[in-house]
Amino acid sequence: MLFNSIDFLIFFPIVLLLLWCVPKKVRLPWMLVCSYFFYMCWEAKYIVLILASTVITYLCAILMEKTSVLRNRKLIMLLCIVSNLGILFFFKYFNFFLDTIGYVSHSVPRHIDVLLPVGISFYTFQALGYTIDCYRGKTKAEHNFITYALFVSFFPQLVAGPIERSGNLLGQLKDLAIKERKDIYRIDNVQQGLIEMCWGMFMKLVIADRVAILVDNVYSNLNLYGSVGLLMAFFGFGLQIYCDFGSYSTIAIGAAKVMGIRLMENFDAPYFATSVTSFWRKWHISLSSWFRDYVYIPLGGNRKGKARKLINVFIVFVLSGLWHGANWTFVFWGAIHGILQIAENIAKPTLHKIEEKLGVNKNSFGFVLCRAAIVTVAVDFAWVFFRADSFSQAYTLIHRLFTKPDWWILSGDTIYSYGLDVNEMWILVAAVLLLTIVDFIRTRKGLTISQWLVGEFAVFRVCFILVVVLATIVFGEYGPGFESQQFIYFQF
Repeated sequence: MLFNSIDFLIFFPIVLLLLWCVPKKVRLPWMLVCSYFFYMCWEAKYIVLILASTVITYLCAILMEKTSVLRNRKLIMLLCIVSNLGILFFFKYFNFFLDTIGYVSHSVPRHIDVLLPVGISFYTFQALGYTIDCYRGKTKAEHNFITYALFVSFFPQLVAGPIERSGNLLGQLKDLAIKERKDIYRIDNVQQGLIEMCWGMFMKLVIADRVAILVDNVYSNLNLYGSVGLLMAFFGFGLQIYCDFGSYSTIAIGAAKVMGIRLMENFDAPYFATSVTSFWRKWHISLSSWFRDYVYIPLGGNRKGKARKLINVFIVFVLSGLWHGANWTFVFWGAIHGILQIAENIAKPTLHKIEEKLGVNKNSFGFVLCRAAIVTVAVDFAWVFFRADSFSQAYTLIHRLFTKPDWWILSGDTIYSYGLDVNEMWILVAAVLLLTIVDFIRTRKGLTISQWLVGEFAVFRVCFILVVVLATIVFGEYGPGFESQQFIYFQF
């Protein structure tokens, strides 16, 4: 069930209505049923995998709580990690492993015909994070199975995050079971949640799905395009994946907020970042912090010297690339980000001295804009390997980008044959301009779109929301002749 579907527009109000009507003791079971139904709309049989992950981590946490012998606790934790990652490996990486072995041994591997379960990487990491927190003593084991099962499968963020922490979500779910009926839907939560859901729909339907038409068209016919078309795809995919994944997180956060549940922020205007390191503090924040807490710090973090710190950073980003997909292009994408962060770390003292001698005002708009532009180019270069099906396709795009100049077409109408006509192009430009303004406000004021609008004059707030809703209805990519686009991160 997609957020950008009629099914969800019917499903969500029913969930809200019955959540308000049912007795307190039935609220969490009702939400669990809704969450499982939401997931089973994709592939019903794979609900068994969520149940398996839930049962394993639930029992392991309780067993660790009941034993005071450190060796036994470590053994239980190890079994929990191996079993959960084993399931993830089989369904997501086993064929990739066979392909790699086949390539090295020059043989043709025999694949296992399995469908990648939607969101398996997300709920596996969320469940493992809970268990590790229990092992460390940061979280107490949850003995109510219904509450814990809902924590693992809470439908707004189930299939594409944010990857929640037990310290944030579990307590809120418990509170939901004891709230008075009048306190379930507070007007401020409902207002902010609906604003965020509307903005997420705008990002997805008006921007992401529109620019996807151009990007997919160019990537499927790279040899037909020169520098202009390839440059549009180069920057276009960076915009597409931000608006696609960012929209899912925004809708998820908004839907949860309507029910009084505060999920962690997952994006913070990442393309206004002034360094690659800063970019990763603003992009997919829940995953970045997960790897920091459960991989980087256990590896030693920055406690064992600079050289070890840089090695740890590189390891984390290679693993992050592998987490995203079973292909060496994803691993290479992660390695690029690891190398960029290492280069920034090494060059930082020298650049700082140069900036001091030149008297650079680091808070000036021009400086921030230039740094953000450089970071965007670097990040979008890495995105080429993320988007490409193979190294060969990525090489073709980069090579033709610099060797097939066709700038003359900018003076004609050829550019409008790349997938978007002149009207579609202008709609996209206007939508991106609005997105830029919203992200700029977030960067300068530190406010989400809902927080910003709630603090504005009521007439302006209403007009802004109406513009966003009408633009989504009128200019959104859906309807006859258009296939509803799944969110990109569903494949991870």
